[in-house]
Amino acid sequence: MVTVAEVKATLPETPRERNERLSDELEEACTAFGVYHGEIDWLSFSTKLYRDGHLVGFVGCNHQSWYARPRQYGVNQVADNARDVIASLGVRTAVAA
Repeated sequence: MVTVAEVKATLPETPRERNERLSDELEEACTAFGVYHGEIDWLSFSTKLYRDGHLVGFVGCNHQSWYARPRQYGVNQVADNARDVIASLGVRTAVAA
């Protein structure tokens, strides 16, 4: 006999679970770089990143990978995780004071 928990464990994550996981990953990466993000567009999971009140660039995640670009329009840089894609914008890791 198979339990509900066993069946649920084999199912892929729901869109909400994926958004929560990606949001947590983005939050951790932003903290490491000392940047913060604006309101997240959950449909395409995209947001603007800021440091000291200045726009750093745009970061998002689609069904394939994380992406970033320094301006609203332009070529996307892609990476496997939020930390690498933020670094692709030329942002260095924040140094503790």
